[in-house]
Amino acid sequence: MSSTADTSTKIMDAAEGYIRTKGYNAFSFRDIAADVGIKTASIHYHFPSKADLGAAVAERYTEQFLEALGPPDRYTFEEQISRYIAAFRSSYSSGDQMCLCGMLGAEISSLPENMIVVSKVFFVKNLLWLDQVYLSKSDDNISIEQARQKSLRLLALLEGGLIVARSLDGMATFDQLISQELA
Repeated sequence: MSSTADTSTKIMDAAEGYIRTKGYNAFSFRDIAADVGIKTASIHYHFPSKADLGAAVAERYTEQFLEALGPPDRYTFEEQISRYIAAFRSSYSSGDQMCLCGMLGAEISSLPENMIVVSKVFFVKNLLWLDQVYLSKSDDNISIEQARQKSLRLLALLEGGLIVARSLDGMATFDQLISQELA
């Protein structure tokens, strides 16, 4: 990896950490520069604005999240749902971090337009992935509308579950909330 790409990755990693723990509006380029050990002007070389940085981080997060899940037909229905839940669970268990786009969703009214767009893409792509998982369940003959309802419910449960877990007893609360989904 080139030095430029390495610096860009370090900047995005630092920004992702801030967004997932404190939110988009809770950090500045000065914070990132201090964490990475570079000058603020160097960040502007890679990302002309904070909105550009945030959008790049959200795009990368979405790609990595869906790539880790793989195609919706790779595993059995039960394995896919378990893997999906585990993806949310692991974000919290690895340092009290929230889903990046869940955090952005909570701040959506104060985000720049390009950030709103890329944040919504995460949810749209997740819902499409979940729709395919629910439609693939061989013992259910459900409509696309029913699959979408189940997809929305699970996504809301997991995003909300992270918020409630963070506010209460951590993983024990999250596990209690999602226990019925794994039954």
